[in-house]
Amino acid sequence: MHSEHKKLYLLDAYALIFRAFFAFAKNPRVTSKGLDTSAIYGFTTTLMEVLEKENPSHIAVVFDTAAPTQRHIEFEAYKAHRDETPEGIKLAVPYIKKILEAFKIPSLFMDGYEADDIIGTLAKKAEKEGYTVFMMTPDKDFGQLVTENIKMLRPARAGGPAEIWGVQEVCDKFEIENVMQVIDYLGMVGDPVDNIPGLPGVGEKTAKKFLKEYGSLEKLLENAHEIKGKLGEKIREHAELGLLSKKLATIIIDAPIAFDEHDVLREEPNLDLLQSIFEELEFRTLGRRFFQKSQPTAPVKPGEQMDLFGSLESSDDAAPTFLTELRDLSNTPHHYQLIDDPIGCKALAQQLLKQTQVVFDTETTGLDALEAELVGLSFSWEPGKAYYVNLPAEKSACLERLEIFRGFFEDGKILKIAQNLKYDLTVLANYGMAISAPYFDTMIAHYLIEPDRGHGMDEMALHYLNYQPMPITALIGGKGKSQGNMREVEPERIAEYAGEDADITLQLHHKLAPELAETEVLGVFEKIEMPLVEVLATMERAGIALDSAALKIQSETLQEEITELERQVMTYAEDPDFNLNSPKQLGVLLFEKLKLVDKPKKTKTGQYATSEDILQELQGKHPVIDSILTNRQLVKLKSTYVDALPTMVKPTTGRVHTSFNQTIAATGRLSSTAPNLQNIPIRTARGREVRKAFVPGGPDHILMAADYSQIELRIIAALSGDANMVDAFQNDLDIHAATAAKIYSTTPDAVTRDQRSVAKTVNFGIIYGVSAFGLSQQTNLNRTEAKEVIDSYFATYPGVKNYMDQQVAFAREHGYVKTIMGRRRYLKDINSRNAVMRGHAERNAINAPIQGSAADLIKLAMIKIHHALKAQNLQSKMVLQVHDELVFDVYKPELELLRAMIIKEMQGVWDIGVPLIVETGIGNNWLEAH
Repeated sequence: MHSEHKKLYLLDAYALIFRAFFAFAKNPRVTSKGLDTSAIYGFTTTLMEVLEKENPSHIAVVFDTAAPTQRHIEFEAYKAHRDETPEGIKLAVPYIKKILEAFKIPSLFMDGYEADDIIGTLAKKAEKEGYTVFMMTPDKDFGQLVTENIKMLRPARAGGPAEIWGVQEVCDKFEIENVMQVIDYLGMVGDPVDNIPGLPGVGEKTAKKFLKEYGSLEKLLENAHEIKGKLGEKIREHAELGLLSKKLATIIIDAPIAFDEHDVLREEPNLDLLQSIFEELEFRTLGRRFFQKSQPTAPVKPGEQMDLFGSLESSDDAAPTFLTELRDLSNTPHHYQLIDDPIGCKALAQQLLKQTQVVFDTETTGLDALEAELVGLSFSWEPGKAYYVNLPAEKSACLERLEIFRGFFEDGKILKIAQNLKYDLTVLANYGMAISAPYFDTMIAHYLIEPDRGHGMDEMALHYLNYQPMPITALIGGKGKSQGNMREVEPERIAEYAGEDADITLQLHHKLAPELAETEVLGVFEKIEMPLVEVLATMERAGIALDSAALKIQSETLQEEITELERQVMTYAEDPDFNLNSPKQLGVLLFEKLKLVDKPKKTKTGQYATSEDILQELQGKHPVIDSILTNRQLVKLKSTYVDALPTMVKPTTGRVHTSFNQTIAATGRLSSTAPNLQNIPIRTARGREVRKAFVPGGPDHILMAADYSQIELRIIAALSGDANMVDAFQNDLDIHAATAAKIYSTTPDAVTRDQRSVAKTVNFGIIYGVSAFGLSQQTNLNRTEAKEVIDSYFATYPGVKNYMDQQVAFAREHGYVKTIMGRRRYLKDINSRNAVMRGHAERNAINAPIQGSAADLIKLAMIKIHHALKAQNLQSKMVLQVHDELVFDVYKPELELLRAMIIKEMQGVWDIGVPLIVETGIGNNWLEAH
């Protein structure tokens, strides 16, 4: 008889660990020290859900070992095709075993047997002892073990719930009559995961048909003569393979392992050990779930203590409970009030002025901040409470109601908190409402704390608060033509959604503000990123004028060149119907007709590989390669910029308004979208032509570009303190000629053009880890000569080599590196056993402080210039930033005043110990100015 109090849970360790690891593949979890905790976090979450929801009386986690099994001996190719275990999983397993030790859950394994065999054996033995057994695994092969008392617990996937498979579920899934036929099914179709071959030509549908007809693999093989055609031939020919496959797929149920119920009895965990591990892994949310009975909705009161995970300590001595259920509006107490009249607005405005910090959020009709109309405003300053102000659709009435809150928005003492503040600044600026600092943007705060993760409110709410916010689609429907907008939703429903946004943003602020200080990036946040929000919002609103007519002419010219290149390729192919956009046809031309390579690479689908890097390798082997590559470049340029840019001009302004992103690049650099102006190719003549289309805003305006000269080299000199390099910059020498003179043991005036070119390549390449091979590829040196040049470079600038070594050592110890201003770049692979991944992290350890410091300097310069433009009330505007360059739409009478001011602010932005030099240019378009 089976007791419901005797429940044994056997977890298939590696199946669950791999599943957890790949669930976070696009957005890995990484600690502040760079440890990838994706697999550990996912597995631990699953384990805690089992403990809470299933309440097992007995539990064990079963691991595979590296030792070969009988399956490997009988079939050499068994699992042989599997990729090497990812580094993140190798590092995770010891931590997972420590967590299991803290939970007092045994880790079981046995050389010569797979986890499947140990689970199968223990499940059958426990069943005889009166246990109900649950095998937790996503692996369907376990279906063969299922009985009335042995079930599969398949973890939740794709948002659905976990599934329990009993006998009926297994039979339904495989369309079989008894569970042992799972092995026959696997013998027929094989298992690509384990490299079990199966019967060639037999897929899932055919296998299910055969099992209905014959009942087993053996019966199928006995009657294989009845099966006609090629399939019958294949089955008869590979009968032994089918029988071997069935044997390989059979889970062993008599492995030499004893079942002792005392070994797998669930015990109370070692809380101190668990707390220590969770602290090391920075599992704040899991910590709160496990160590806390309930989450406070109010801020901490004076005298109350915070525990390790930022939660109120409880005086209750009862055992801790698990809080794995996500919180949301339905299960979390809250009070979100709709305000829809002037009296209520005035009362709210008075309350706002009494606060020291307030979250505000705008609700609008769309995502485009320049075109969106205001629908309402939400405010929160106390967790669990928020206010939503409904704004009239009619513009003058809206402005009248908005005016009630001007005192709050312009108050220079109240901290205004928002998620993606730049959007709100822009929307309110369109309504004539300026918002005074100080600011706190939760999105940017999180970006500085964890640069490599996502910074959306929903993701942060899950991570920090175990909370699932209401999706906007609940109000306006899914994406597509049928999607509505906020204007069409009842104010009462918006109040819940908008109030929640403000409330959750406030709670995130309470979590993030202390973390900024703990991770020592508060200075970067307050001095650079927050003041920059207003600068970028102003630039985006200004936009830049575009000569669409010039682009139309460019488009026509490009199309003529593209057509001519296509004709050239058709000539080489000797086929008037040849399609240059068909990888298949291109592969046949290059590797069958022209035979450019003896053993060409192929894609997973069996086609010849014709990607950009493959074609680059073939350059010089046949003129067709140049035609193809040039064609691709021109087609991309035409579609991405020449044809697309005119469609992005706003009819209301006649300008292009790019969006600058502060939270994308982990280096600290800005990026831009819609359009992306950072990636306009300027090394090609055709790419440079695109810059010609960016023009001044009127006849009395001109464009000016200001560019930091050799900023990264100057930062290397500053960071490394190398005497020779610092001296060269302080004496305003040509750094490349000076470098060439040193490494070639000559005088600067005797340096040849080739020597200077090599020195320039090394100067810029050294921070990216250029090797002798890389240098030989970029110059006319052979590898030996290139090595000698690099050795000579380090002998010339020993401080640079010392800096590089110090950065790597610092990163290995701390898991991150810092810019001059303190911005951090985390390097999770810096101690990886994988040489390629480790090498990449080491190069970033050297390069990130240089790139990041350059980004910080130009951001600071932008802030200073923005304030100077405002203070002097100039008509000229800063309109673009691309890496080390700023572009201004200059009112001509202000030109010399502005030029002097820009040079002063950019060159004097920060004393790094090496002079910063700025070059400026003017023109009737961006190309001329640059």
